[in-house]
Amino acid sequence: MCPKSSGLGLIQVYTGNGKGKTTAALGLALRAWGRGLRVVVIQFMKLGDEYGEISALRKMSGIDLFQYGRDQLITKGKHSQEDVSLAKKGLRKAKASLTGKKYDVVILDEVNVVAYFGIVTPEEVMAVVRSRAPEVEVIMTGRNAPKQFIDEADLVTEMRMIKHPYDAGVIARAGIEY
Repeated sequence: MCPKSSGLGLIQVYTGNGKGKTTAALGLALRAWGRGLRVVVIQFMKLGDEYGEISALRKMSGIDLFQYGRDQLITKGKHSQEDVSLAKKGLRKAKASLTGKKYDVVILDEVNVVAYFGIVTPEEVMAVVRSRAPEVEVIMTGRNAPKQFIDEADLVTEMRMIKHPYDAGVIARAGIEY
């Protein structure tokens, strides 16, 4: 891929089994917002304000947030028709956000997992991403990014877990893990 003249318009993928994918994407959102860019975060498979970063985003003006998920954990092969419907609704919102000239940065949080779980296909996701206006930056997060996402991305970062306090019995902590 060749760099765009405006500096925007690339595809970034944050994947891997380590923590920090959504956190990295939201750090980028904060940086972009601080530079006057228009940002939207579209979350797949997530719902509610229990995460500290979601609570913070809702208090900020200038970063839009949309969630397309149920308030429960989904595992591979155990999704419902409602999960499919919500993911497709999220993809429609993504397409509108990518093509509507309202946003400079579009974050598709957990879209990698939605595709990996087979809730939507990688081809459906990439068709939406390819439809973007040339100057829109796209960030795609989640474990198990499909090969198509990695192949088409301009930047791929893999978060790799080496050690985690959960392994020593430390439960998730408010403000740190959620």
